[in-house]
Amino acid sequence: MKKKIVFMGTSNFAVPILKSLYQNGYPIPVVYTQPPKKSNRGQKFNKSPINLFSENISLDVRTPQSLKNNNEEETYLKELKPDIILVVSYGQIIPKNLLNIPKYGFLNVHASLLPKWRGAAPIQRSIMNLDKESGISIMKINEDLDEGPVCNQYSLNIPEKMNAEELSEKLSLIASEKILDILDNIYDGNVEFKDQDHSKATYARKIQKLEGKIDWNENAEKIIGKINGLYPYPGAFFLFNGERYKILKAKKSSTTGKPGDIVSENFEVCCGEGSIKVLSIQREGKRVQQINEFLLGTQIKKGFNIA
Repeated sequence: MKKKIVFMGTSNFAVPILKSLYQNGYPIPVVYTQPPKKSNRGQKFNKSPINLFSENISLDVRTPQSLKNNNEEETYLKELKPDIILVVSYGQIIPKNLLNIPKYGFLNVHASLLPKWRGAAPIQRSIMNLDKESGISIMKINEDLDEGPVCNQYSLNIPEKMNAEELSEKLSLIASEKILDILDNIYDGNVEFKDQDHSKATYARKIQKLEGKIDWNENAEKIIGKINGLYPYPGAFFLFNGERYKILKAKKSSTTGKPGDIVSENFEVCCGEGSIKVLSIQREGKRVQQINEFLLGTQIKKGFNIA
């Protein structure tokens, strides 16, 4: 008999994994995702990527505001009797009272090599930290955040120029391929879950928008790590005449000067150590521009300081 898998996910990261399950014939009676959120201007509600994808392939979708103290969802899941509940970038803590409902438990796809970078933003934090390696961990969810036992891990080198969006896509594709064998092995009883070494844990706290402000006293490598790690959202930025300018792409250069000084016609900016050359930029409320186009219409020129 085919096994029933409930899928819980929200972000773009989760879509290739759900797509892989669907295309390979795994029965998915229901998908849980975060409720639609108001757009920035508040005119309409936007459904999550997982919501849109699920509707497109005619999967049932449930969008509870919270699973905590939610008797309706607890009753629903108990009556459904799922074999596994797979959680991928869902954005909600799974309450203790739900953990024993699926026959094989709750399984989580986490975008780091646990116990490193437990928490909400492992991909962004790994790039901002200038890590050379990231990966995927498949773990069983317990009562504590990302502390459950792990059955499989898959590593990936992080190239210097890779941003958070690119790393997310690569890790998601790895997970979408590997999860199929893992599910089959769980059903066959061929999976061993091992406890994490909690003494080595680090935490990837949620990204705050203000973290994107560039400190030009930092070295060039660290600033590029912030630019890449916070791409595309919330973005690394500087302020000039009260306006926010988001730097979307940059590379290291070798000019010298006071931190924050623009020292060339090509928008090279000095850092505490080294310098960066800005390649693409977005003025607040405007579209993204390549730097050559931006320089044609901006007042920010060589000789200004943007620290």
